[in-house]
Amino acid sequence: MAQPLKVFRIVAAEFSTVDDETVNVWLDLTAPLVSRKRFGKLYEQALALLTAHRMKLAAVGSDESAGGAFDDIGGAGVAFKIGSYTSGGESVSFNNAALTSQLSADAEYTQTMYGVQYVSLRNRCAISIINAGERG
Repeated sequence: MAQPLKVFRIVAAEFSTVDDETVNVWLDLTAPLVSRKRFGKLYEQALALLTAHRMKLAAVGSDESAGGAFDDIGGAGVAFKIGSYTSGGESVSFNNAALTSQLSADAEYTQTMYGVQYVSLRNRCAISIINAGERG
C-alpha cells in the first residue's frame, strides 16, 4: 500500500511547493472524513483528492488569498471563473453556473477538479440505493 503523502504528490502536483509537513497536517485533518471501508483499495487516492480539494479551497500554496490572479480563481477546472471584469470601479463577477445547476449536498465539490474527481470515485465505490431487505 502506498503512503498517503506519495499518492497526494502524484494526484495533486500543483502543490509541489507546499512542504511535506503542511501536506501531512492537511491529510491528517481530512482522514476522518474518508472511509477506509467504503473506498477499500482506493482509500489513499480518495484521501489525496479530498485533501487537495480542501487545500485548493483554502488557497494553500498560492497567492490568491493575497490578491493574486483573478482570471481563474483556484486554477483550472474551478467553478468560479470570471464572468465579467470592470477595471475602473474594480468590479468582478464570477460565473458559478456549476453550483447553481447542481443544488445538492455535493455542490461544494464542483468548485475544484479534485472535488469532482473525489465524488466520481466515491460514486464508484458506494451503492446509492440501499436494500432494506424487502422483496420486489
